[in-house]
Amino acid sequence: MSNLRYVKFRNIDLNDPFFDSLKNDYKEFPVWFSKKAEEEAGAFIFNNDKNNIDGFLYLKRENEELNDTLPPLPKKHRLKIGTFKINPHGSRLGERFIKKVFDVAITLGFDEIYVTLFSKHQKLLETFEKYGFIRKAQKETSNGVELVLIKNISFITDNILKDYPNIPRKSNRYILSLYPDWHSRLLPDSILKTENPKQLIQDLSHTNSIHKIYLTRMSGTEMLSKGDTLVIYRTAEQGKAAEYSSVATSICVVEEVRNIDSFSSLNDFLKYTSSYSIFTNYELERFYKSKKYPVIIKFTYNIALKKRIIRKKLIEEVGLNRNSYWGFLKINENQFNKILKLGEVNESFIINKT
Repeated sequence: MSNLRYVKFRNIDLNDPFFDSLKNDYKEFPVWFSKKAEEEAGAFIFNNDKNNIDGFLYLKRENEELNDTLPPLPKKHRLKIGTFKINPHGSRLGERFIKKVFDVAITLGFDEIYVTLFSKHQKLLETFEKYGFIRKAQKETSNGVELVLIKNISFITDNILKDYPNIPRKSNRYILSLYPDWHSRLLPDSILKTENPKQLIQDLSHTNSIHKIYLTRMSGTEMLSKGDTLVIYRTAEQGKAAEYSSVATSICVVEEVRNIDSFSSLNDFLKYTSSYSIFTNYELERFYKSKKYPVIIKFTYNIALKKRIIRKKLIEEVGLNRNSYWGFLKINENQFNKILKLGEVNESFIINKT
Protein backbone atom coordinates (compact mmCIF):
# COMPACT_ATOMS: atom_id res chain seq x y z
CA MET A 1 0.00 0.00 0.00
CA SER A 2 1.44 3.34 -1.03
CA ASN A 3 0.90 5.10 2.33
CA LEU A 4 2.28 2.27 4.50
CA ARG A 5 5.99 3.07 4.62
CA TYR A 6 9.13 2.17 6.54
CA VAL A 7 10.53 5.45 7.90
CA LYS A 8 13.47 6.37 10.13
CA PHE A 9 12.48 7.66 13.59
CA ARG A 10 14.40 10.88 12.93
CA ASN A 11 11.99 11.60 10.05
CA ILE A 12 8.84 11.03 12.13
CA ASP A 13 7.22 13.96 13.94
CA LEU A 14 6.84 13.02 17.62
CA ASN A 15 4.60 16.08 18.06
CA ASP A 16 1.93 14.58 15.81
CA PRO A 17 -1.26 14.24 17.93
CA PHE A 18 -1.24 10.54 17.03
CA PHE A 19 1.43 9.94 19.69
CA ASP A 20 -0.44 11.66 22.56
CA SER A 21 -2.04 8.45 23.87
CA LEU A 22 1.31 6.62 23.77
CA LYS A 23 2.88 9.43 25.79
CA ASN A 24 0.05 9.12 28.31
CA ASP A 25 0.34 5.33 28.60
CA TYR A 26 4.14 5.27 28.65
CA LYS A 27 5.75 8.25 30.40
CA GLU A 28 9.17 7.30 29.03
CA PHE A 29 7.93 7.23 25.42
CA PRO A 30 9.53 10.55 24.29
CA VAL A 31 12.93 9.52 25.70
CA TRP A 32 12.63 6.08 24.09
CA PHE A 33 11.63 7.67 20.78
CA SER A 34 14.65 10.01 20.81
CA LYS A 35 16.95 7.10 21.58
CA LYS A 36 15.61 5.17 18.59
CA ALA A 37 16.18 8.21 16.40
CA GLU A 38 19.82 8.35 17.54
CA GLU A 39 20.18 4.63 16.79
CA GLU A 40 18.94 5.23 13.22
CA ALA A 41 16.07 2.81 13.86
CA GLY A 42 12.93 2.80 11.74
CA ALA A 43 9.24 1.93 11.97
CA PHE A 44 6.29 1.32 9.68
CA ILE A 45 3.90 4.25 9.55
CA PHE A 46 0.60 4.80 7.79
CA ASN A 47 -0.35 8.30 6.68
CA ASN A 48 -3.91 9.29 5.88
CA ASP A 49 -4.99 11.53 3.02
CA LYS A 50 -4.11 14.63 5.07
CA ASN A 51 -0.62 13.20 5.66
CA ASN A 52 -1.31 12.76 9.37
CA ILE A 53 -0.16 9.53 11.01
CA ASP A 54 -2.92 6.93 11.42
CA GLY A 55 -0.76 3.90 12.22
CA PHE A 56 2.65 3.16 13.77
CA LEU A 57 4.45 -0.18 14.06
CA TYR A 58 7.90 -0.76 15.53
CA LEU A 59 9.45 -4.23 15.39
CA LYS A 60 12.50 -5.45 17.29
CA ARG A 61 14.67 -8.54 17.00
CA GLU A 62 15.28 -10.36 20.31
CA ASN A 63 17.14 -13.56 21.24
CA GLU A 64 17.36 -13.48 25.03
CA GLU A 65 15.33 -14.96 27.87
CA LEU A 66 12.42 -12.80 29.00
CA ASN A 67 13.21 -12.65 32.72
CA ASP A 68 11.16 -9.53 33.47
CA THR A 69 7.88 -11.40 32.96
CA LEU A 70 5.92 -13.63 35.32
CA PRO A 71 6.53 -16.44 34.63
CA PRO A 72 9.90 -15.88 32.88
CA LEU A 73 10.00 -17.10 29.27
CA PRO A 74 12.91 -19.13 27.84
CA LYS A 75 15.41 -17.84 25.33
CA LYS A 76 14.12 -17.93 21.74
CA HIS A 77 14.54 -16.13 18.44
CA ARG A 78 11.65 -13.68 18.80
CA LEU A 79 10.21 -10.76 16.91
CA LYS A 80 8.92 -8.21 19.39
CA ILE A 81 6.10 -5.87 18.46
CA GLY A 82 7.62 -2.95 20.33
CA THR A 83 4.93 -0.41 19.51
CA PHE A 84 1.64 -1.03 17.71
CA LYS A 85 -0.95 1.70 17.46
CA ILE A 86 -3.61 2.64 14.95
CA ASN A 87 -6.38 5.20 14.83
CA PRO A 88 -9.43 2.95 14.37
CA HIS A 89 -12.00 4.28 11.95
CA GLY A 90 -13.57 1.20 10.41
CA SER A 91 -10.93 0.55 7.74
CA ARG A 92 -9.39 -2.57 9.37
CA LEU A 93 -5.94 -1.02 9.35
CA GLY A 94 -5.06 -3.19 12.35
CA GLU A 95 -5.35 -6.30 10.17
CA ARG A 96 -3.04 -4.70 7.62
CA PHE A 97 -0.39 -4.10 10.27
CA ILE A 98 -0.74 -7.61 11.70
CA LYS A 99 -0.21 -9.04 8.23
CA LYS A 100 2.97 -6.96 7.96
CA VAL A 101 4.18 -8.39 11.29
CA PHE A 102 3.62 -11.95 10.07
CA ASP A 103 5.34 -11.25 6.74
CA VAL A 104 8.44 -9.96 8.53
CA ALA A 105 8.48 -12.80 11.08
CA ILE A 106 8.27 -15.63 8.56
CA THR A 107 10.54 -14.03 5.97
CA LEU A 108 13.28 -13.53 8.59
CA GLY A 109 12.77 -16.91 10.24
CA PHE A 110 11.60 -15.97 13.75
CA ASP A 111 10.34 -18.74 16.05
CA GLU A 112 7.90 -16.53 17.90
CA ILE A 113 6.25 -13.13 17.85
CA TYR A 114 5.34 -11.39 21.08
CA VAL A 115 3.65 -8.23 22.19
CA THR A 116 2.88 -6.59 25.55
CA LEU A 117 -0.23 -4.50 26.05
CA PHE A 118 -2.58 -3.26 28.73
CA SER A 119 -5.83 -5.17 29.19
CA LYS A 120 -7.79 -1.94 28.67
CA HIS A 121 -6.98 -2.18 24.96
CA GLN A 122 -9.62 -4.87 24.62
CA LYS A 123 -10.25 -4.54 20.88
CA LEU A 124 -6.56 -4.86 20.06
CA LEU A 125 -6.24 -7.78 22.47
CA GLU A 126 -9.10 -9.60 20.74
CA THR A 127 -7.52 -8.99 17.34
CA PHE A 128 -4.20 -10.51 18.38
CA GLU A 129 -5.92 -13.53 19.93
CA LYS A 130 -8.00 -14.01 16.80
CA TYR A 131 -4.81 -14.66 14.83
CA GLY A 132 -3.23 -17.10 17.25
CA PHE A 133 -1.58 -15.00 19.96
CA ILE A 134 -1.85 -16.64 23.41
CA ARG A 135 -1.60 -14.99 26.84
CA LYS A 136 1.57 -16.46 28.30
CA ALA A 137 2.68 -14.09 31.07
CA GLN A 138 2.38 -10.69 32.71
CA LYS A 139 4.87 -7.88 32.98
CA GLU A 140 4.93 -5.34 35.81
CA THR A 141 6.11 -1.89 34.76
CA SER A 142 6.10 1.59 36.23
CA ASN A 143 3.10 2.28 33.99
CA GLY A 144 1.07 -0.71 35.22
CA VAL A 145 0.69 -4.43 34.52
CA GLU A 146 0.86 -5.52 30.89
CA LEU A 147 -0.23 -8.81 29.35
CA VAL A 148 2.39 -10.75 27.37
CA LEU A 149 0.95 -12.40 24.26
CA ILE A 150 2.97 -14.84 22.17
CA LYS A 151 2.39 -16.45 18.79
CA ASN A 152 4.45 -19.55 18.08
CA ILE A 153 4.81 -19.66 14.29
CA SER A 154 5.13 -23.46 14.17
CA PHE A 155 2.29 -24.24 16.60
CA ILE A 156 -0.59 -25.53 14.48
CA THR A 157 -4.19 -25.64 15.70
CA ASP A 158 -5.97 -26.56 12.44
CA ASN A 159 -7.84 -23.29 12.74
CA ILE A 160 -7.45 -21.17 9.59
CA LEU A 161 -7.28 -17.88 11.49
CA LYS A 162 -5.19 -18.96 14.47
CA ASP A 163 -2.73 -20.66 12.08
CA TYR A 164 -2.62 -17.61 9.77
CA PRO A 165 -0.62 -16.88 7.63
CA ASN A 166 0.38 -20.53 7.23
CA ILE A 167 -1.10 -22.53 4.37
CA PRO A 168 -2.50 -26.07 4.74
CA ARG A 169 -0.64 -28.50 2.50
CA LYS A 170 -3.43 -31.09 2.55
CA SER A 171 -6.16 -29.27 0.68
CA ASN A 172 -7.60 -28.88 -2.78
CA ARG A 173 -5.82 -26.24 -4.85
CA TYR A 174 -7.17 -23.97 -7.56
CA ILE A 175 -6.25 -21.12 -9.86
CA LEU A 176 -8.67 -18.21 -9.43
CA SER A 177 -8.46 -15.41 -11.98
CA LEU A 178 -9.12 -11.74 -11.22
CA TYR A 179 -9.26 -8.83 -13.64
CA PRO A 180 -6.39 -6.32 -13.15
CA ASP A 181 -8.41 -3.55 -11.49
CA TRP A 182 -10.23 -5.87 -9.12
CA HIS A 183 -7.03 -7.75 -8.30
CA SER A 184 -4.97 -4.74 -7.27
CA ARG A 185 -7.70 -3.08 -5.26
CA LEU A 186 -8.36 -6.29 -3.34
CA LEU A 187 -4.75 -7.49 -2.82
CA PRO A 188 -2.56 -4.42 -2.12
CA ASP A 189 0.70 -6.31 -1.51
CA SER A 190 0.40 -7.95 -4.92
CA ILE A 191 0.23 -4.94 -7.24
CA LEU A 192 2.69 -5.03 -10.11
CA LYS A 193 5.53 -2.60 -10.73
CA THR A 194 3.71 -1.36 -13.83
CA GLU A 195 0.73 -0.24 -11.74
CA ASN A 196 0.38 3.04 -9.86
CA PRO A 197 -0.44 2.20 -6.22
CA LYS A 198 -1.61 5.73 -5.46
CA GLN A 199 -4.35 5.37 -8.06
CA LEU A 200 -5.29 1.82 -7.10
CA ILE A 201 -5.08 1.66 -3.32
CA GLN A 202 -6.84 3.76 -0.73
CA ASP A 203 -7.37 3.39 3.01
CA LEU A 204 -10.43 1.19 2.62
CA SER A 205 -11.60 -1.89 4.48
CA HIS A 206 -11.09 -4.31 1.61
CA THR A 207 -7.50 -3.21 0.95
CA ASN A 208 -6.44 -3.28 4.60
CA SER A 209 -8.09 -6.50 5.65
CA ILE A 210 -6.64 -9.99 5.94
CA HIS A 211 -10.06 -11.27 4.91
CA LYS A 212 -11.38 -10.79 1.37
CA ILE A 213 -14.72 -11.36 -0.30
CA TYR A 214 -15.08 -12.04 -4.00
CA LEU A 215 -18.32 -12.41 -5.94
CA THR A 216 -18.32 -14.57 -9.06
CA ARG A 217 -20.45 -16.64 -11.41
CA MET A 218 -17.65 -18.94 -12.60
CA SER A 219 -18.75 -22.56 -12.78
CA GLY A 220 -17.24 -24.82 -10.13
CA THR A 221 -16.50 -22.13 -7.56
CA GLU A 222 -19.59 -23.15 -5.62
CA MET A 223 -17.82 -26.44 -4.81
CA LEU A 224 -14.99 -24.75 -2.91
CA SER A 225 -14.62 -25.77 0.73
CA LYS A 226 -13.12 -24.27 3.87
CA GLY A 227 -9.34 -24.74 3.82
CA ASP A 228 -9.00 -24.99 0.04
CA THR A 229 -6.04 -23.06 -1.35
CA LEU A 230 -6.33 -20.44 -4.09
CA VAL A 231 -3.53 -19.28 -6.38
CA ILE A 232 -4.63 -15.83 -7.48
CA TYR A 233 -4.00 -15.19 -11.16
CA ARG A 234 -4.08 -11.62 -12.46
CA THR A 235 -5.25 -11.54 -16.07
CA ALA A 236 -3.61 -9.39 -18.74
CA GLU A 237 -4.39 -5.73 -19.17
CA GLN A 238 -6.28 -4.82 -22.30
CA GLY A 239 -3.99 -4.71 -25.33
CA LYS A 240 -1.16 -6.67 -23.70
CA ALA A 241 -0.09 -10.22 -24.49
CA ALA A 242 -1.35 -12.66 -21.85
CA GLU A 243 1.75 -14.83 -22.24
CA TYR A 244 3.90 -12.23 -20.48
CA SER A 245 1.50 -9.94 -18.60
CA SER A 246 -0.90 -12.45 -17.00
CA VAL A 247 0.68 -13.56 -13.72
CA ALA A 248 0.18 -15.64 -10.59
CA THR A 249 0.59 -13.24 -7.68
CA SER A 250 -0.78 -14.53 -4.38
CA ILE A 251 -1.77 -17.49 -2.24
CA CYS A 252 -5.04 -17.39 -0.31
CA VAL A 253 -7.07 -19.83 1.81
CA VAL A 254 -10.85 -20.26 1.58
CA GLU A 255 -12.78 -19.47 4.77
CA GLU A 256 -16.31 -19.93 3.52
CA VAL A 257 -18.40 -20.12 0.34
CA ARG A 258 -22.01 -18.97 0.25
CA ASN A 259 -24.72 -18.60 -2.35
CA ILE A 260 -26.37 -15.23 -2.66
CA ASP A 261 -29.74 -16.86 -1.97
CA SER A 262 -28.54 -17.89 1.50
CA PHE A 263 -28.94 -14.33 2.76
CA SER A 264 -32.28 -13.49 4.34
CA SER A 265 -32.27 -9.86 3.23
CA LEU A 266 -30.29 -7.17 1.45
CA ASN A 267 -29.09 -5.81 4.80
CA ASP A 268 -27.89 -9.27 5.79
CA PHE A 269 -25.99 -9.51 2.50
CA LEU A 270 -24.44 -6.04 2.83
CA LYS A 271 -23.39 -6.69 6.42
CA TYR A 272 -21.52 -9.81 5.29
CA THR A 273 -19.88 -8.39 2.15
CA SER A 274 -19.35 -4.64 2.41
CA SER A 275 -16.25 -4.53 4.64
CA TYR A 276 -14.27 -7.08 2.66
CA SER A 277 -15.44 -6.56 -0.93
CA ILE A 278 -14.03 -4.17 -3.52
CA PHE A 279 -17.55 -3.20 -4.59
CA THR A 280 -19.51 -0.20 -3.34
CA ASN A 281 -22.77 -0.70 -1.46
CA TYR A 282 -24.59 0.54 -4.56
CA GLU A 283 -22.90 -2.12 -6.70
CA LEU A 284 -23.51 -4.80 -4.10
CA GLU A 285 -27.19 -3.86 -3.93
CA ARG A 286 -27.46 -4.24 -7.71
CA PHE A 287 -25.72 -7.62 -7.58
CA TYR A 288 -28.05 -8.79 -4.82
CA LYS A 289 -31.14 -7.87 -6.81
CA SER A 290 -29.88 -9.23 -10.15
CA LYS A 291 -28.19 -12.36 -8.71
CA LYS A 292 -25.55 -11.77 -11.40
CA TYR A 293 -22.73 -13.12 -9.23
CA PRO A 294 -24.34 -15.83 -7.09
CA VAL A 295 -21.19 -17.33 -5.51
CA ILE A 296 -19.61 -15.42 -2.63
CA ILE A 297 -16.10 -16.58 -1.66
CA LYS A 298 -14.59 -15.41 1.61
CA PHE A 299 -10.87 -16.06 1.89
CA THR A 300 -7.75 -15.00 3.77
CA TYR A 301 -4.93 -13.16 2.00
CA ASN A 302 -1.90 -15.16 3.12
CA ILE A 303 1.06 -14.60 0.81
CA ALA A 304 2.06 -12.22 -1.95
CA LEU A 305 4.46 -14.21 -4.14
CA LYS A 306 7.95 -12.76 -3.92
CA LYS A 307 8.35 -13.43 -7.63
CA ARG A 308 5.28 -13.19 -9.88
CA ILE A 309 4.95 -16.07 -12.35
CA ILE A 310 3.98 -15.21 -15.92
CA ARG A 311 1.55 -17.35 -17.92
CA LYS A 312 4.37 -18.63 -20.14
CA LYS A 313 6.17 -20.15 -17.14
CA LEU A 314 2.94 -21.50 -15.69
CA ILE A 315 2.50 -23.45 -18.93
CA GLU A 316 6.09 -24.47 -19.63
CA GLU A 317 7.45 -25.01 -16.10
CA VAL A 318 4.42 -25.65 -13.91
CA GLY A 319 2.60 -27.74 -16.49
CA LEU A 320 -0.75 -25.96 -16.73
CA ASN A 321 -2.75 -26.71 -19.87
CA ARG A 322 -2.74 -23.77 -22.27
CA ASN A 323 -6.17 -24.74 -23.58
CA SER A 324 -7.88 -25.06 -20.20
CA TYR A 325 -10.18 -22.40 -18.82
CA TRP A 326 -8.04 -20.49 -16.32
CA GLY A 327 -10.85 -18.50 -14.73
CA PHE A 328 -11.19 -21.28 -12.18
CA LEU A 329 -8.89 -24.27 -12.62
CA LYS A 330 -8.04 -27.15 -10.29
CA ILE A 331 -4.31 -27.92 -10.02
CA ASN A 332 -2.49 -30.86 -8.47
CA GLU A 333 -0.03 -30.93 -5.58
CA ASN A 334 3.01 -31.11 -7.86
CA GLN A 335 1.88 -28.05 -9.83
CA PHE A 336 1.16 -26.16 -6.61
CA ASN A 337 4.62 -26.99 -5.26
CA LYS A 338 6.21 -25.70 -8.46
CA ILE A 339 4.27 -22.45 -8.12
CA LEU A 340 5.54 -22.06 -4.55
CA LYS A 341 9.10 -22.68 -5.72
CA LEU A 342 8.93 -20.32 -8.71
CA GLY A 343 7.20 -17.71 -6.53
CA GLU A 344 10.05 -18.03 -4.00
CA VAL A 345 7.66 -18.72 -1.13
CA ASN A 346 9.35 -19.37 2.20
CA GLU A 347 8.74 -23.04 3.14
CA SER A 348 7.90 -21.93 6.68
CA PHE A 349 4.54 -20.78 5.37
CA ILE A 350 3.49 -24.35 4.55
CA ILE A 351 1.96 -26.63 7.19
CA ASN A 352 0.89 -30.27 7.19
CA LYS A 353 3.87 -31.15 5.04
CA THR A 354 3.53 -34.92 5.34
